[in-house]
Amino acid sequence: MKIIRRISLFCVTAGIMFGAGSYATLKAEQFFYPNKYEQQKENTGQVIETAVEKAPVITADTLYLIEEIDLANGTVAEKEEPVPVKYIGLDRIGLIEELKSYDQNPALSDLKLGFQTIELSSFSKDRVVICKYYRLEEEDNGFYLMVADHFVVVYESDKETIHMNTDILLTSLNESLQKEIIRGKYIEDERALYNFLESYSS
Repeated sequence: MKIIRRISLFCVTAGIMFGAGSYATLKAEQFFYPNKYEQQKENTGQVIETAVEKAPVITADTLYLIEEIDLANGTVAEKEEPVPVKYIGLDRIGLIEELKSYDQNPALSDLKLGFQTIELSSFSKDRVVICKYYRLEEEDNGFYLMVADHFVVVYESDKETIHMNTDILLTSLNESLQKEIIRGKYIEDERALYNFLESYSS
């Protein structure tokens, strides 16, 4: 009987000592590392916040829509196109900058259609909508090819209003054509103008 009591007393004493040791260890850890768990929570919060704030960018899977707006009659035509490679990876600000650059130097194919300007209508990583505005002039009074800073420049019929700049160097043309342009070469309509530009543009 005495042996059983001694064993029970030993077990109780051991349990009390184990509990006291665990409690003392926890308290010691809290004393020496008071911000351990708070830092973990803060770090976790920072990671989540950073991920949420990341700006969306265009990917190859982004739906890329072009809205062609005819200013003359108010019609709108929408079409889907593949995302231009140079736009992939751009955020909203980057795309706007690219569109500004295009607005200053549009493709000849757009100019033939009476291109006026371009703007971003909608932007997300899933869907981008770009508006192109066109207006074909009903009355064509012709153009003049002239020279400015060694490059061929297209002027309106008044010879004062610049219609468009070109990348055609005057010296890249034959001598006879150079003389015509220096005097002011008349081009009767837009079709003739764009045929000339396509023939001599680099």
